Amino acid sequence: MKLLSFLVLVSTLLLASCTEPLPSQAGAQSAQAVNVVAVESQKLDTVLSLPAQIIPYETVDIYPKVTGFIETIRVDRGSHVRAGEVIIRLSAPELVAQRTQAEASLQGAQSQLSAAQAKLASDEGTYQHLSAAAKTPGVVAGNDLQVSKQSAAADRAQAEAATNNVRAAQDALRSVKQLESYLEIAAPFSGVVTLRNLHPGALVGPASGTPGAQPIVQIEDLDRLRLVVPVPEAYTAGIREGQQAAFSVPAYPGRTFHAPIARIAHDVTQNTRTMAVELDVRNTDGQITPGSFATVEWPIQRSYPTMLIPSTSVTTDLQRTFVIRVRQGKAEWVDVKTGVTVNGKTEVFGELQPGDIVVANATDAIRPGTSLSTRQLSSPAPGT
Repeated sequence: MKLLSFLVLVSTLLLASCTEPLPSQAGAQSAQAVNVVAVESQKLDTVLSLPAQIIPYETVDIYPKVTGFIETIRVDRGSHVRAGEVIIRLSAPELVAQRTQAEASLQGAQSQLSAAQAKLASDEGTYQHLSAAAKTPGVVAGNDLQVSKQSAAADRAQAEAATNNVRAAQDALRSVKQLESYLEIAAPFSGVVTLRNLHPGALVGPASGTPGAQPIVQIEDLDRLRLVVPVPEAYTAGIREGQQAAFSVPAYPGRTFHAPIARIAHDVTQNTRTMAVELDVRNTDGQITPGSFATVEWPIQRSYPTMLIPSTSVTTDLQRTFVIRVRQGKAEWVDVKTGVTVNGKTEVFGELQPGDIVVANATDAIRPGTSLSTRQLSSPAPGT
């Protein structure tokens, strides 16, 4: 009986020793299989599609400078106007009365000046006559000569005051005439009337007057447009004036337009983290409509090489952003900062070197030190 038990125990031990894997085989079976790629170093040179909006180069709301009634409006929505062309006439009867009063005041001042000048000429003539006669002793009393001199001086002051009154009256008349000139409203630049709010007979006034006052018309310059591109902060490097960019608009599908970069804000907006860049669009044929949205093929370039890896190689555990580098068959977490993402590839900045092997599909489930069995994937260059 004891011999039988011993034989059973020996058989069990032999069977276990035959089925137990070798140490090298155990390590191979426990290694996690992953796809890997090599870190690339390239100078980024590609384009991104960015949304943009087309607005007029110039736009203005036309308000009157004086209060009055609209007498005539020569334009309507869609009318083309030239710079300096009179497009609106107002009527203001009170200005006519003010001009008549100013003209009367000027005439009165001029009459007073003429009277003062005539009296001055008479008294100065009398003084000169007495002064000449006084050279002969006893002919003219000294007191009479002094009175005549003082009268001439007083007349001279009266004439000067009358001259100042004439100048003031002329200024007042000029001011009224200037106000009257505001009754004719001219286009400040050549363009198209895009809005008309009021019609003849309406009472209008300056924009700073009646609350809620609305413009009579709106004029926009459509021959030249601004294409405003809110460029994300990460893509602002290397922007230069004169650089050409391609864009498209929904009204012309399949067609591409080009325009140069004309104005750069050089300031990142706090709430959107974008910088406004304007392209100067020539639109002499009037094909492009202001207010349209556009898609701009924005050039992205680096003057120095950066490291690129597939976007799937970058992961996060909500505390850190990292890639998983493979060294000697073991997983290693490397903290990185990301840059531009283009065509499935992301710029990374950290303790990586070109040629380093990283996991193609990273996840925080692959812990540092995990044994990995790797398979190399081909990695096309960005933009291809």
